[in-house]
Amino acid sequence: MYQRILVPIDGSATSARALQEAIKLAGGKARLRLIYVIEETYPLDAEGYAFIDYAALQEAARKTGERALAQAAEIVRKSGITAETELLEATGKRVASVIDSEALNWRADLIVIGTHGRSGLNRLLLGSVAESVVRGASVPVLLVRAE
Repeated sequence: MYQRILVPIDGSATSARALQEAIKLAGGKARLRLIYVIEETYPLDAEGYAFIDYAALQEAARKTGERALAQAAEIVRKSGITAETELLEATGKRVASVIDSEALNWRADLIVIGTHGRSGLNRLLLGSVAESVVRGASVPVLLVRAE
């Protein structure tokens, strides 16, 4: 049914569940594209924060993303499917917007993304990339809930 499935990952157990669902949906026939979006790190211009090495923080985020993509690609490979991977940077955009843009550029038929299912104050404070993707996506989205 689907030929091109985009799977945003973040290294969490929830995104691993979404990846497993995408593998099932692919059925050995669809192409998978795994993406990891690095959020921009903004320097704080306040006393007490001058010691933070923002370049090192950004590099650590890049390494984390590369590791998460490599692990996810290995899971896909073990299932007998190959996957493309891409490390993307938000550079002033919202993560959900970057995901949607990638879905459009790659011509994805479906986005499969994990959601933590937060509610109440946690949702208000932490927000939800998955919810933002659903609200603004240009292609169908499958949400996979955490256990």
